Order: sequence, then structure tokens, then C-alpha cells
Amino acid sequence: MIKNVLVEEGCIACGMCESICPEVFTIGEVSEVNEGIDFASYEEQIDEAAENCPVSVIKVEK
Repeated sequence: MIKNVLVEEGCIACGMCESICPEVFTIGEVSEVNEGIDFASYEEQIDEAAENCPVSVIKVEK
């Protein structure tokens, strides 16, 4: 079960995470994790977004 999702410095705002899981990620100047999200409902998509991040800045705490 996912406890927390973080986007570290270095995000290039490519939009990959938002395209995979827009319920959790929003792109502004950089990717941001939306507040109040039940991460358990989107665990597969969050893991996919982290795996596909081209600069590997999405960190998933389990």
C-alpha cells in the first residue's frame, strides 16, 4: 500500500505522469501531487507513472 507520493527537484514537466494518472498528478511549472488523494485507489497508475518518469523524480513510499 502506498503511504506517500513525492515529486523531487528536477521535474521537467513533460506531462507523462499526468497523462498516466491525472487523478494524482497535475502539471504546472513542474508536476505536483494533488492533495486529499486516496493513493490506494490508484496504486497501479502511480507505480506506472514513477516507472515511466524520464528523469526519475517521482518517489513512492510504501
